[in-house]
Amino acid sequence: MLKADFHVHTEYSLDCNTPLPKIVSRCLDIGINCIAIADHGTIEGALKMQSLAPFTVIAAEEILTTHGEIMGMFLQEGIPGGLSAEQTIARIRAQNGLVCIPHPFDRLRYSALDSDVIEELGERIDVIEVFNSRSLLANPATNKARLFAEKYGIRQSAGSDAHTAGEIGNAYVEMPEFKGRDDFLTALAKGKIVGHRTNPMIHFASVWSRLKGNLKRDNDDV
Repeated sequence: MLKADFHVHTEYSLDCNTPLPKIVSRCLDIGINCIAIADHGTIEGALKMQSLAPFTVIAAEEILTTHGEIMGMFLQEGIPGGLSAEQTIARIRAQNGLVCIPHPFDRLRYSALDSDVIEELGERIDVIEVFNSRSLLANPATNKARLFAEKYGIRQSAGSDAHTAGEIGNAYVEMPEFKGRDDFLTALAKGKIVGHRTNPMIHFASVWSRLKGNLKRDNDDV
């Protein structure tokens, strides 16, 4: 059986400083043996992690559309932000990737995909994250996401949304092993979600990482 955390960030995200080897060590220490690296706006870290980690790594990306974030899973190439939700889904499908909605119905997260857009996309969504450890309104968002998933027959996922190594494993799915995209959907349907909410104070770590990233980028441009 796998213990899979399907939402992990690395130092390739502007708001995260966690190096790839530290993520591997953390996963091995706590028994997480499958992860999706879902950095903001890039799959570079995910592709590097696939050659580094001794366990399954799904190359994913959180893509900021004009209506909020959509996660592409099983990607081979990065997808630019700033496109519409429909255009972003088309780019994911062109790679035979899967469309996942991270932290849905989270009213306190500015980057969450607009709820009306989620409703419009119902039949085009493959996976929906029904538990995100960083969501401040975990119970209402989880309940709404589960009802939505059941309505449309969408696979249910979970992730820590880790921006620090210590958060990895705060949410995961216990599920059978899988080989490839299609087998993943079959295995995920048999999964059990396990998790707890992360201390909200951890968000300050992301803010600090983003500030440092912006400062570094400004200095590089000088």
